[in-house]
Amino acid sequence: MSFDRIKDHAAIREGAAIGSIAPRAAIGVGGSDRSSYLQGLLTNDIPSLQSGSGCYAAWLTPQGRMITDMHVLQGDDLLLLDVPGDLVDAVMQRLDQFLFGEDVQLQSLAGALSAVWIHGPRAADVLGRAVTSAAGAKEWAAYHHERHTFGETPIVIARIDQLGVPGYCTYIEPQQRQAFVAALEREGAVTVDAEAIAAARIESGYPVFGVDMTDETIPLEAGIEDRAISFSKGCYVGQEIIIRVLHRGGGRVARRLVGVRVEGGTPERGAKLFSGDREVGLVTSAAESPALGPIALAYAHRDFTAPGTRVDVEIAGVRHAATISARPLTSAA
Repeated sequence: MSFDRIKDHAAIREGAAIGSIAPRAAIGVGGSDRSSYLQGLLTNDIPSLQSGSGCYAAWLTPQGRMITDMHVLQGDDLLLLDVPGDLVDAVMQRLDQFLFGEDVQLQSLAGALSAVWIHGPRAADVLGRAVTSAAGAKEWAAYHHERHTFGETPIVIARIDQLGVPGYCTYIEPQQRQAFVAALEREGAVTVDAEAIAAARIESGYPVFGVDMTDETIPLEAGIEDRAISFSKGCYVGQEIIIRVLHRGGGRVARRLVGVRVEGGTPERGAKLFSGDREVGLVTSAAESPALGPIALAYAHRDFTAPGTRVDVEIAGVRHAATISARPLTSAA
């Protein structure tokens, strides 16, 4: 492990680190019916959002499987949907298919906004010096967001924690992205390697759509229901499956996303978990953590999800001992 990796990890856990967990892009949803329209599609309670607030949500098929996840930010006259970058066009097209005369306008903001993510205990302090009007960001609740200016350029700053430390996403014109990153660096932030972000993300047990969650995933399997699903809202696509699993099945799903601590090596995505001769799971992402050593997120059969359960992980044809861990992962199994 390089010295830089250790330095990058320290920036995330102790300082302020610039970097994103995955490429994302924004969709703007305008019109007077925007909230009620999305309420029938998304898993979280959209009309309850006030201007300046937001939430995490999923969009499901009628079979309860994920189409995408998203961060939802409610503005005065626009809802911003932050989605995986490679799904913008597909999500836009699918949203358009569900329009039946509502006053809703859809717009891709992929070319108009560039996202800069900053994480760490000192992230708010760095932001407050680079954008002086945002000096109170440290006290913001999750998904609180505000409009500010960087020089003369409009900027939106949102509190979105992803790595087990305070996190902020800033949306700025692409032409000003480089200047804004340079300003953050002058104030003490460090642009870190993608592998350092991945290690911190896995430590924190934070799944990424397209990696740890796919169009075959039910949110209950990924363990995102506490932050993605409102259990008090009205109907949405896929709700019947979620309620059936929770109330008739006692919340039992065939597999669950768990943390894994590996002894002796870092597995690749797709590595298999075994208990004796029985295949019991599959790794979705892995990294070498400066704090915990080789770690991974994996889907494990429901009989092998308890923290402390011993399994083997296959790495390059050789099985290595491993231990199932709760999410977030800790120094103790």
